[in-house]
Amino acid sequence: MSEQQQETSGEQFAPDELGAGKAANNGADVNLDLVLDVPVNVTLRVGSTEVPIRELVKLVEGSVIALDRDASQAMDVLVNGTLIAHGEIVVVDDKFGVRLTDVVSPAERIKTIN
Repeated sequence: MSEQQQETSGEQFAPDELGAGKAANNGADVNLDLVLDVPVNVTLRVGSTEVPIRELVKLVEGSVIALDRDASQAMDVLVNGTLIAHGEIVVVDDKFGVRLTDVVSPAERIKTIN
């Protein structure tokens, strides 16, 4: 492989680096090392509901909106809008966090990003 073929976005990779971290994906090789440092959005979904605009415009400080999820149910953990796990809210250094209680299998996660 020539140096021009190995260069991507100004970075040069050694031939052995290009082959590292490959995973089978429907018969094709995917080099995950190339994307492992890409930032993604992680969202914790507590619940949802539909509210008519008539009610929405009446909301004031102290208003309560009931959601469709029981308080005992785990929250959805989404990465770029894709469900990857369920978890419960925790506090970490005075900030909210999430303790994962159920994680979607790696094979299922890979299928959803294709």
